[in-house]
Amino acid sequence: MASRVIPSSQCGLGSLLWLYTKKGIKDLTNTLVWTSSKTTTSVKPRPPFIEKGNGVEPVKGVLDFDPSAPPPFTIGEIRAAIPMHCWVKSPLRSLCYVGRDVALVLVLVVVAACFNNWLLWPFYWVFQGTMFWALFVLGHDCGHGSFSDNKRLNSMVGHLLHSFILVPYHGWRISHKTHHQNHGHVENDESWHPMSEKIYKSMNDTSRKVRFTAPFPLLAYPVYLLYRTPGKSGSHFSPDSDLFQPSERQDVITSTLCWTIMVTLLVFSSCIWGPITIFKLYAVPYWIFVMWLDFVTYLHHHGHQQKLPWYRGNEWSYLRGGLTTIDRDYGWINNIHHNIETHVIHHLFPQIPHYHLVEATKAAKPVLGKYYREPEKSWPLPFHLIKNFVRSLRQDHFVSDAGDIVFYQTDPELFGSSNKKLN
Repeated sequence: MASRVIPSSQCGLGSLLWLYTKKGIKDLTNTLVWTSSKTTTSVKPRPPFIEKGNGVEPVKGVLDFDPSAPPPFTIGEIRAAIPMHCWVKSPLRSLCYVGRDVALVLVLVVVAACFNNWLLWPFYWVFQGTMFWALFVLGHDCGHGSFSDNKRLNSMVGHLLHSFILVPYHGWRISHKTHHQNHGHVENDESWHPMSEKIYKSMNDTSRKVRFTAPFPLLAYPVYLLYRTPGKSGSHFSPDSDLFQPSERQDVITSTLCWTIMVTLLVFSSCIWGPITIFKLYAVPYWIFVMWLDFVTYLHHHGHQQKLPWYRGNEWSYLRGGLTTIDRDYGWINNIHHNIETHVIHHLFPQIPHYHLVEATKAAKPVLGKYYREPEKSWPLPFHLIKNFVRSLRQDHFVSDAGDIVFYQTDPELFGSSNKKLN
């Protein structure tokens, strides 16, 4: 038996809003035909728990459920519950979403440039940054092959969308594939995986506080692309990185070249229209996009009230790892960022197009049972998720170096009294 370690204007925009409904996009398609080691204890399987002070307590109402136990169903049973049409990819429909998002990005640029009013710039930054995030998700679908079955079309659209927002398409695509194939594994997972206790203790106090203090984690993505995360080496821009196989070298070079061309275009544009203009039109929305990306992806893997397991060795499996992801509700933003909030089914079956994820999730829930964690319903804007994010940063710091099933532990000294107060 494996050991389980318990942790101590209205300017013509209105006419485009109909496109943000599923009916709108379908109609358009038809028209176009992460304490000390002394607190680590190995025990028998136990019910789920939440952190309380420096200890844990059971979650009320689910005492009969252990989220780290092997599920009583197979991935094949989940697959069988999902309607066959949910697996069908429509290149035309996918391209319609691209056209919709690109059109709105261009409209926002024109409106902002025409008015050039400091009262309106903050609204532009938020809206445009959110649209940059939407473009990323569509490029993300290209990387998974859920955009279409045509690899050349996926690569072309993926490069155009991701290069525009300074993401090296193939470099990211390959590392993201590694993330999906190893999610929930302490050592082998690629993004937002927990630090081991040894790595955490090797960091200085400043590095720890920066990593776990908002808003710094929300600015992490460009750093991750350049240097990856603590305990891992390599760069998404280098074909010689540990991330890649020799056969992937040319793909990485191509994506880095596309990224370089976009940077060159931004510099050239700054020389023509001025750096302040490019800063307002592009740079600020870019950082809003980065914050969206880090916020959403972090909360897909952290911040649930019920502590979720991480695995090592033979305890890990693709299914058990995928079941530790968390669905979220972002209100009206769900459709803007292409249903990426339905993350459990996406993690298990990344081939399913985003426009079928909601239906696929509903169909799979009876099979998943308590392994599916119903997301808290959002108001039109997902302000409720901020508390989940901040709480997780205060509590989810590292996992034990020992044990095949481990949970996040808290360093009570990291934030001192503020951390104790939060608990």
